[in-house]
Amino acid sequence: MSFTSNVKDEISIIKTTKPEKIAELSGFFRSNCKNIKEKIELYTENLKIAKRICSFIKELYNVECAIDTKANSAFNKKNIYEITVSDKLDVILQDLSIVDSNNNYIAQTREFIVGSIDEVKSYIRGAFLSSGSINDPKTSQYHLEFVFDSKEESVFVQRLLNEFELNAKIILREKKYMVYIKDSDDISDFLKIIGASNAVMYYENIRTLKEQINITNRLNNCEQANMDKTLMSCNEQIKEINLIIDKLGIDFLDEKLKEAVMYRLKYPESSLNELSEIISVETNNKITKSGLNHRFRKIKDIASRLN
Repeated sequence: MSFTSNVKDEISIIKTTKPEKIAELSGFFRSNCKNIKEKIELYTENLKIAKRICSFIKELYNVECAIDTKANSAFNKKNIYEITVSDKLDVILQDLSIVDSNNNYIAQTREFIVGSIDEVKSYIRGAFLSSGSINDPKTSQYHLEFVFDSKEESVFVQRLLNEFELNAKIILREKKYMVYIKDSDDISDFLKIIGASNAVMYYENIRTLKEQINITNRLNNCEQANMDKTLMSCNEQIKEINLIIDKLGIDFLDEKLKEAVMYRLKYPESSLNELSEIISVETNNKITKSGLNHRFRKIKDIASRLN
């Protein structure tokens, strides 16, 4: 089962008040309702959603719905559940702000539907149940989207989402309007808004794990880069030492430089810090990393004059 399905299953059992039910139905109908002149037709791939919508309609309007199963012609997959309402169409559609008192279609939802914060959340939940999807946080991209036929509805839902500062944006894609959110923090907040508390816990756990893995990878990359840098420096020092020995002989160097040379050749892959500690322990004469680096700079100057 997909993450989207899990989220929709979870929010399909949320208990709501009468005004919240109206707001949720309105959000669901807006992006889903078909053939409203003769009967109301609604579609979903989730049986729990179909039962929730029918229970709301029964409770609010004392109207029975029919749920029929239809094969999905799209590649994917699941059956589609068709919800049909044949009674009290005018009452339902006017109450949900789909049509006006003359039964003319209303392009944008009336404000009374979303008069409170809880009604706004319910409307968003209804829209998500109808036309929303969300990537599993295990995937490479964080992504939440709603797909609408109507520009007006996409703008309306975007505005509601951005009342919660979710940074929702709109793009036209294949003659449909997609409202989307990309930021992982905003998507987590969205899940809280629609009441998907279990999904929030899952989402945050996966997101935290991914961040820990990324931090570990960055540290490993940094450590590898430092090792590569150390080896390059060691190889350059050995190259300079060999040039001096070939051209001048090791006795050309004073005792301190000769000591640095001998230990570098003995420990060719040790960092300056490691090499200074080795010299300090083995000779009983403490030398710092800075002091050892000073000696190798002198060796570098000598070698540069021999090129």
